[in-house]
Parts: sequence; C-alpha cells; structure tokens
Amino acid sequence: MENRKITFLYGSQTGTAKEVAERIWREAKRFHFHGPVRAMDDYPVSQLIHESIVIFICSTTGQGEEPDNMKVFWRFLLRKNLPADSLQGVRYAVLGLGDSSYAKFNYAAKKLHRRLLQLGGQPLLNIGLADEQHDLGADAVIDPWILDLWIKLSDLCPLPDGVIPLDKDSLCPPRWLVSLSQTDETHNQNCSNKELLKRNVVNNIKEEFSQNNPCYVSVIRNTRTTAPLHFQDVRLIQLSAPKLQYSPGDVLMVCPHNGPDKVDQFFTLLSTGSDGRLHPDAVIKVTERDNDAPVPLALKHPLTLRECAQRYWDLNAVPRRYFFHLLSHFTTNDLEKEKLIEFSTPEGQEELYNYSNRPRRTALEVLQDFPHATANIPLEYMFELLQPIGPRAFSIASSPKGSPVIMIGPGTGVAPFRSFIHEREALGQASDKLLYLFFGCRNKSGDFHCSNEWLSLQKERQLSLFCAFSRDQEYK
Repeated sequence: MENRKITFLYGSQTGTAKEVAERIWREAKRFHFHGPVRAMDDYPVSQLIHESIVIFICSTTGQGEEPDNMKVFWRFLLRKNLPADSLQGVRYAVLGLGDSSYAKFNYAAKKLHRRLLQLGGQPLLNIGLADEQHDLGADAVIDPWILDLWIKLSDLCPLPDGVIPLDKDSLCPPRWLVSLSQTDETHNQNCSNKELLKRNVVNNIKEEFSQNNPCYVSVIRNTRTTAPLHFQDVRLIQLSAPKLQYSPGDVLMVCPHNGPDKVDQFFTLLSTGSDGRLHPDAVIKVTERDNDAPVPLALKHPLTLRECAQRYWDLNAVPRRYFFHLLSHFTTNDLEKEKLIEFSTPEGQEELYNYSNRPRRTALEVLQDFPHATANIPLEYMFELLQPIGPRAFSIASSPKGSPVIMIGPGTGVAPFRSFIHEREALGQASDKLLYLFFGCRNKSGDFHCSNEWLSLQKERQLSLFCAFSRDQEYK
C-alpha cells in the first residue's frame, strides 16, 4: 500500500480541468491510491523524473494555447537540453478538455502528449480528447476514459489480498480539517496584522504582485460607456495604482467579493440547520488532513465564516456535477435525493444542463432549491461544495507609452486599443495616417464605447475611425 502513489497534474483556465482532476483524485482513493493533485505550475517540475505514475488533465485556451497555470511547466518540458530518456521511468495518461468548434481542438493536450512521448514517457492508455460539442458534452469521453484508467491501473497495481475497492457511492472524506478556533480578540488582532501587511505591500514598490499577493488600489472614476437605456452596462474604470507596471495589451486580474446581499442570503439559508458552527461570526481554522491537499494561502490564517462567504466561496458560480453528488448525501428528503442523484449520473447530464448550465443557475440558487440538503451540510464539506472565487480578467485601456497600429476591436474589445491610442497621443505621435481603429457595435446611440474620445481624435486628425453599427438599419 505504501507504493500506491499517483500524481495528478492539471492545466486549467476556467476551472473545468481542475474539477475533473479532483474528481479522478477522489476516485483514486476508492482504489487505495494516494498522491497530490496540483496545478502544473504549482508542481516542482524537476521532480517529474522521480514519479512512477502521473495523470495529466489539460484544457486548451485561446488559439490552441496552454492554460496560464501550466505555462512554466510547459516551457521547462520544451527545453532542448532535456535527454530523450528523461521520463523513461514515468507511466502517464493525458486527458484533454476541448471544443471541436475551434480549429486547434485540444491542441495543448496533444502537444503535451507528444512531448511526454519524446522524453521517453510510457503512456498508460490512449490520450482522451473530450469535446464540449458532443451531444452528451465532455462527459461522453471523460467517463469511459476514467473507467479505462482504473481498469488499466488495477491490472498494473493490483490490491493486496483481502483489500477491496471502496463503494463508488460512498462519501469521500473532506480534504481539510475545519474547526472552531480562537477568541474574537485573537481574531481581531490577526485582522489588524493583516491590515498592517496590506499597507506594507502597497508601500513596497519592489513587491511582485500576484493573486496571493494582490495590489490594493482605489477607484477614482467609474464611467458608463453604454447609453443609459441600453441593455448592457459597460464601464470604464479609472484606478489609482501608482505601483503597478504594465504594457499595452495587458489585462488586470481583479479579485471580486460576493455582495452583502448574497452573503446575507447564504446565511439565511444555513440558519435552518442545527449546526451552530455555521453562525457568520464563528471563527474557523482550516488545517491539512494530509500532504496530498495543502491548504491554500487564503485559508492559512483563521477567519470568520462571513469572511469566507465574502472573499473565498464563489456563491455565483454555476455548480458542476460533483456539487449535486455531495448534496445527495446530506438531504433528508426522498424527492430531493432522487433528483440530486439523477443530476450526478452520466444519464442525467442533459437534465442537469437544462437545470443548471442553460439558465446559469448559481450555487446560491441551487442551495435555495434544495433546502433539506442545505440545512444539513457539515462545515468541512462547505469547502468541497463551494469552489473558491477566481480572479476576473479585464482589459487595461490605458498606457504610459505609444507605435503605428491597425486596431480591430468590436464592442468591449476596443478597451486595449484605447491604451495604444493614448500612448501615441501622449508622445505627440498620433496621426490619422498612422492610427486606424475599426470598431463595431449594435447601435451608435447605445453601445458606442468611448465615442466622444474617438470622434474628438478623428476631428483633430489624430485617428482614422471606421465604424459598423449592426442594428442601425432595417436588417442586422
């Protein structure tokens, strides 16, 4: 049993590959395997040669690009000085998540598979290429691929006599231990220390900002760029961020919080339960159960449940399949249990899509629809049920510099080009002979973003402007 280690590595842009990786990681425990599940860039890639079995789950983003959290890992694998037999002792499997409506379908997973072969890796089974365009969605490939994986691993690593796999419908233990911790005074002192740390970060110009070390900024202007009666509310936000360094085309990753109304609604739903630990002002401490699943930095310090609901749990996320599987274990109502089990089976995925994905029903709304389950969720399983809030990317629409460019930016896609134009204007190099902006939207009077700026620059012969308003005529 000591040698039953599998390493699970994922490259995920929106969280889907991470969810699938964690699903396989949980199922591995049924067969008495153990091992970590990590984003590829969180794994020390130089240790890959020492692994015996590695499972890769990889999505594809953009035009065949690898996800952001596997770029460092991928660059290392591409090093020319790596010997061709580097991974000869590694057995591996690759599952790709993609969409065949894109030209480079599952391109990142295919590249990864080929490179692992080039470095001497031994594939356990054929690469899996899941397709969102399939009638049954990505699960049409994922489910049989995972089944084949366990069959292969059961042959390769048979269980000792007397040891059998756990029941597939049993509830997996939570990954972390969660307990009440500290007095209010101690927690308040920790909060004061965190505020002091925040000020130190803001004042340290040499600090490298990241999701784990954010830059705190102030909003100094918030301008709507769509007409007041237009159905879309698009904003140009001006921030005071003197320590940030950026270039044209960069994006700003914003870490959002849940709104107070959503947080209050969340605790109102939980108040029907009997678990006194779920009071919003209760202070909790999250610790590791084992080395397979380290506690993320955001949960390293004690915090209240209200802080967790505001800053960590994504109450607005559309729940995935495992969410319903977990809820089915907690409900005391037969009708709820029947529906939740249906949503968590392969046969029920079309019904789940119509209930959850099509209307984009949030986790908070689902909890409201299944009150008997919601009232009985143990505290530890809140961290299994609710995924962490991910950062949102927004185009930076300003720049400290400026170069000649043709810019094609329909709708809010015009934001990064505003930065190029501002650069050229600031340097006195803006000219309608050098700057060409092609812009499209629905209505000239509705969603013509930053129209006053463009028209003014055009009038001053600093910009050549070409517009297409698709619904300002009889036919679209």
